Amino acid sequence: MIGVSKLPEMLTIGQVAERSGVPHTALRFYEDRGLITSVRTAGNQRRYLRSVLRRLAFIRTAQRVGLTLEDVRDALAQLPDNRTPTKSDWERLSRAWKTELDARIDALYRLRDRLTGCIGCGCLSLRSCALQNIDDEQASYGPGAPKLKPALEGGTV
Repeated sequence: MIGVSKLPEMLTIGQVAERSGVPHTALRFYEDRGLITSVRTAGNQRRYLRSVLRRLAFIRTAQRVGLTLEDVRDALAQLPDNRTPTKSDWERLSRAWKTELDARIDALYRLRDRLTGCIGCGCLSLRSCALQNIDDEQASYGPGAPKLKPALEGGTV
């Protein structure tokens, strides 16, 4: 492409922040948590390999679908030599996360469908409340709100 400058192999924290949209503070946080790495110059400034941009996209995508940074760190730890995830890595990891994501989606659907007319506890429409638990009949399903739990976690209809 004409007029497009090629990024250097090593990037400053400012370049990474600008290109990735991830703030400096988050980059330092991710580095402290072992999600990304940098090397230090003689002047003790951080430099990142250009491939960190793909790694950051992976981290942000995983967070966007609701995975914790611990989940992401554990997944990235499976990659040899701290390398950037490839397409096949993402496919393998996403298959491993599918059950968890399906449970979260189910929980969100249940929450959405049951809270449409709800104002929360102390509801003004107890006669028609989908979450009502007369005589604690839901106690046999365990603690919490079984009507809001995903089916995989014992949620009820």
